[in-house]
Amino acid sequence: MSLTLDLSGKTVVVTGGVRGVGAGISRAFLAAGADVVAVGRRDPETLPEADGRTARFVSLDVRRAEAVEEFMNGLDRVDVLVNNAGGGPFLPLADGELRTHAKIIELNLTAPLLMARAAYPRMRELDTGGSIVNIGSVSGVRPSPGTSAYGAAKAGLHSLTRSLAVEWAPHVRVNTLILGMIRTETAHLHYGDEEGIAAIGRTVPMGRLGTPDEVGGACVYLASDLASYVTGTEMLLHGGGERPAFLDAATVNKDGTAGANEKETR
Repeated sequence: MSLTLDLSGKTVVVTGGVRGVGAGISRAFLAAGADVVAVGRRDPETLPEADGRTARFVSLDVRRAEAVEEFMNGLDRVDVLVNNAGGGPFLPLADGELRTHAKIIELNLTAPLLMARAAYPRMRELDTGGSIVNIGSVSGVRPSPGTSAYGAAKAGLHSLTRSLAVEWAPHVRVNTLILGMIRTETAHLHYGDEEGIAAIGRTVPMGRLGTPDEVGGACVYLASDLASYVTGTEMLLHGGGERPAFLDAATVNKDGTAGANEKETR
């Protein structure tokens, strides 16, 4: 086994790979020497690039099974698939149109299933096998009020990863990268101005939001020879998670001892 992050000669497909987190993932694979095919529904103004190399863009609606099959069959090879396309607005389940919630589930769960299924036969042809990285979310491992359809879809995606890792071993490795809060060019839409973003960052043990390039580095690791025995796993990329609410709710004396209102922890 080669302990390297050199992915030269490999073809990597990144869904939603031209903006935000997806652009960071595309840049990381380009820097590792891979040929990157970034897909999305809208033509981008610019393409991800790194070390003088640029991703190729293909317009694709990843929710359409026939289009996905045609896209995969048109590639010379597929070594790595990163199912990154996803997301959803803040929309409590009792609000909005039912179809809107269904479309959120389609994008975050059905689309990765379609992409993985179409990539699998191509990956089985490879002597070195293939790697699929599903981009999950902490919303799929804890309550997700206001984005319940999104959280449910991500929980389903995490389960899909574990099942496919068993079904497709040893030819294809399948892993989930579970993201916490990542700062992208649209972070202000979720967290407000710079002061708001900094305040949110202080709730994370690492003291800040993650970056798309850090997500990309983790994806390259999972797709590389360094992770050759890693499959069916859920790798957390969340800066240490969220500070437990009870720590801030507890009454603590100046000497560090629990106050009179502090309940015994059992």
